[in-house]
Amino acid sequence: MTLRFLGKDSTSAGGDSPTLYATDADTFIIQGWIVTDPEVLAKLTLSDDESVVEIPFNLFEHLAKDGLSSVVMSWTPPIVHVSDHETCLIQGARVTDPDTLARMQIPSHESCVEVPRAAIAALLQEEADGPHHA
Repeated sequence: MTLRFLGKDSTSAGGDSPTLYATDADTFIIQGWIVTDPEVLAKLTLSDDESVVEIPFNLFEHLAKDGLSSVVMSWTPPIVHVSDHETCLIQGARVTDPDTLARMQIPSHESCVEVPRAAIAALLQEEADGPHHA
C-alpha cells in the first residue's frame, strides 16, 4: 500500500500527530489517540478487525490536499462519537500491515485505522463560496 502524507494536527503537544494519509487503495489512514474510556468503548460495536481512534476536528482540513475541499456536515459513521472538546472518534479497519506501519511514526499512545474514501466523502459538503475547509 502506498501512503501519501496529507497532514498532522498542528495543535497537539509536540506536533507529532494525529496524522492523515491517503492511500492508493482509495482509502484514508487516520492516525489518532487510542481510546481508553470504558464508558465510550462500551457504547461502540467493533468487529474483531476494527478499532477506533480519537482525532481533533481540524485534522479534516487536510482532506483538501486530496481533493475533498469541504466541511464535515454529518456526524455519522465512520464518526462514531463527538466529544465536547473539539474531537471525534473514527471507527475503521485496524491497520496491521507491518510494511505500512513501518512507514509511519506512531507513538505508543496512538493507533491508526483505515477508512474508505467514500465513507469520509459522505460526511462532507462542499462550501458554496469562499475558501474550502475540511
